Amino acid sequence: MGRNDALRAARLRKGWRTMEQAAERITAHGRQTLADPHFNVSARTWRRWEGQRPGWPSEETAIVVHDALGRWPEDLGFPPPPGWIRPEHHTEDTEEQVKRRAFLSVTAAALVAGPITPQHVDPALIDYFEQQLEGHYRADMFLGPHDLIGTVSAQYQLIDKLVRSAQGETRRGLLRVGAAYAALVGWLYQDAGDLDGAAFWRGITQEVALRSRDPHLIGYSLVNQAQVRTDLGDGPAVIDLCEAALDEPRTVAPKVRVMALQQQAHGASLTNDRQGVDRLIAEAERLLPRVNDELPWGNACRRTPGYLEIQRATCYGRLGLGAEAASLWKQVLLQVPETARRDRGVYMARHAIAAAGAGAPDHALELARPAVSIAAETRSARMERELRHLRQVMRPWHNSAAGRELADVLAPVTQGS
Repeated sequence: MGRNDALRAARLRKGWRTMEQAAERITAHGRQTLADPHFNVSARTWRRWEGQRPGWPSEETAIVVHDALGRWPEDLGFPPPPGWIRPEHHTEDTEEQVKRRAFLSVTAAALVAGPITPQHVDPALIDYFEQQLEGHYRADMFLGPHDLIGTVSAQYQLIDKLVRSAQGETRRGLLRVGAAYAALVGWLYQDAGDLDGAAFWRGITQEVALRSRDPHLIGYSLVNQAQVRTDLGDGPAVIDLCEAALDEPRTVAPKVRVMALQQQAHGASLTNDRQGVDRLIAEAERLLPRVNDELPWGNACRRTPGYLEIQRATCYGRLGLGAEAASLWKQVLLQVPETARRDRGVYMARHAIAAAGAGAPDHALELARPAVSIAAETRSARMERELRHLRQVMRPWHNSAAGRELADVLAPVTQGS
């Protein structure tokens, strides 16, 4: 026939009408699966694959092809090389290799070997990167993590390169903005569910903050570390880190203190301290009107409607206070704009958990529907984690109509878990 019809048929079944489209889709899938922004399959390569002599893809590419198309290369018209053993026959090794490749891709942008060729660094670049940063924060609300990780980490890599040539205040300014970029990359990995990558980038944030000698950024970096510890469920560590950020309150901006206090409230909720949650959130509320700095990072407390009520509702949900959390989430969702898709999805999932905890399974089901749709769009691991928790909270109703329907609604995010 002169072509690889097995691969062509698999491509068409996926709805990839052209080989160019297939190359784009498999590249995007590989970058997500391997967390490797450099993974690439060109249209020329795909055309060869559908030809008479497709050759054999690398093991990494074979894994991506299998993950995307559900079949191994030898079942798609590729002649296997001697000694080829499907990764499913040594799953443990393959998964470890994939994790290792993912971690290497995480570190690549942060650990660039030096020295580099010196270059002139214009101070105006600081403003340029700060303006770009604000755009990334907005895009994160709309898109979720996966579409931004590559872009933001590549910009951090450029900032790191420029820092090595810059001098004086320009260098210090680039270090400050570099710490903010590293913090955002850490957040994106955290939202994507990769806590190893998140912890690594939070460490980079703290290192660069210390190099900048900026007390505000050093405090901010400690709060960033506490966020990862919150997701790990380590309440005492969250409290320790936030207390360290608040050790010298006069040296850090009110914004940093607000962030540290609300994050410490999360630590208190993890240690079942309801009074501590209320005390810390109340203290943050008193400080919030004083947040008036020009710092380009950490502005969620100003930008997010109902910022502290979101933290309180999350803490109450963690404490099992379903009715109180549900009442707060109802008010919060009235303020969150429709355009903030990812955040709305997370809040609706948490509201659904609170509703179930308050004995309202039908309301929980109603809230879960749009949250699952948003989770599928944004691929936010945080949202998926909340929805899997909802399934557990809804177990008392698993034989009811609402429970059976919820199982179908949640299937896209709970299959295999």
